[in-house]
Amino acid sequence: MEIEMKETVKILNAAKTGGQSRLSEFESKQILSEYNIPVVQETLAKNIEQVKSAASAIGYPVALKACSSAIAHKTEGGLIALDIKDEEALLTGFEDIQKRTKGMSVDFLVQEMIKGGRELVMGLVRDPQFGPCVMFGLGGIFTEALSDVSFRSAPLTEEDALEMMQEIKGHKILSAFRGMPEMDLGKLSKCLIRLGEIGLDHEAIREIDINPLIVKGSQPVAVDALIVLDGE
Repeated sequence: MEIEMKETVKILNAAKTGGQSRLSEFESKQILSEYNIPVVQETLAKNIEQVKSAASAIGYPVALKACSSAIAHKTEGGLIALDIKDEEALLTGFEDIQKRTKGMSVDFLVQEMIKGGRELVMGLVRDPQFGPCVMFGLGGIFTEALSDVSFRSAPLTEEDALEMMQEIKGHKILSAFRGMPEMDLGKLSKCLIRLGEIGLDHEAIREIDINPLIVKGSQPVAVDALIVLDGE
């Protein structure tokens, strides 16, 4: 991109210095945000007081997650508490995650609880032959089960992005569907194009996984993200 992505460079340099093989969810989404990919409202907290303050500022319901570059799969480890409606439930979720991460150095990510009837996935893989390739498909729990995805090598045009959307079998969910509005395809196209730009701008990034990307109304919002670095 024409504009220097200072925060992205800072995060990647710190990860390289620290010997990280991947970024934390918070760091990953900082990079996405700097490239104008919409991400969920969230705050990184160190302790229960900061967690409570963040939840109050964001507004209930919230989601609470363990956050560390050492954690790749939070759901399987029981490191996520969803749809927390009050401070009592927040404390319970915090204590549970704290027990499960005993002995680990973790922060806590407090997020707005985003709900939507449609979940998508998008990402980037660095292919030895074709270079950075952008992926798009159905997300959430159906990603691995259905493998309904399409790919394009970067850089992408808007036409490329729109074609990718139509190539998946479940493309009809992007239209007005069961009372839900039509997806903002222009905004979704920009997200795919910018993922390609991240891959082209930063060779240190090997993979990006945004899953789920929830459709809030008509707008895409990255709720979870993981960036894997070259050399893992």
